[in-house]
Amino acid sequence: MSNPAPATGGPPADRPPRRRQARGERRAQQLLDAAAAVFARSGYAAASTNAIAREAGVSPGTLYQFFPNKEALAVELGRRYNHTLQETNSEAFTPANATLPLDAMLDAALDPVIDFCDANPGFEVLLQSTDTPGLVAEEHETVHTAIVAAVEGMLALRAPDLSRTEIARTTTMSFGIFKAGLQLFMAAGTADREAYRAEIKRALFGYLAPVVGTDAISPPGRPRDQR
Repeated sequence: MSNPAPATGGPPADRPPRRRQARGERRAQQLLDAAAAVFARSGYAAASTNAIAREAGVSPGTLYQFFPNKEALAVELGRRYNHTLQETNSEAFTPANATLPLDAMLDAALDPVIDFCDANPGFEVLLQSTDTPGLVAEEHETVHTAIVAAVEGMLALRAPDLSRTEIARTTTMSFGIFKAGLQLFMAAGTADREAYRAEIKRALFGYLAPVVGTDAISPPGRPRDQR
């Protein structure tokens, strides 16, 4: 007896695994979103996998199919936060934005970062907790180093006569002002946050204006008088 010919016209053999993979990715993201909410609300140290599972609306057993413990959730969540923050900063701290008038430059550079922090309060909790897995802070340090270099590059474009030491000091002071303002922004109620956003920019404008000027500057590679 001859073997029957294989059926044709059915779904591709790889379609079910792809569907399972997509469902798995959605479930993992659901768990990470729940972890972020619990970390932001309770703090990292007090958070538990049971609380995260409840937040996600799943059983603890389902959570453990994707993440063996709270630390694994924190590491993956931190990795995603750091990746998004890196993308945000690559669009915010650019030579093109450095050529804008100072007030517009601050809008272009700061708003995306403030919006990121506003939308992801769990990230600051992870960074501040002494119990967070060290890999989260290590990856953030890499991102932070890139941000510092980008800000120094922007300041160097706007104030080319400053020495490298002066650029570094101005960058450090700018970060200090921004971080202090951001803490007040995050602690404020929803109704007051936009006012604190404006205050962060006002403080930085007042600090930077005497150093880098307030007018737009020529794009890199063009004489500064060709505006």
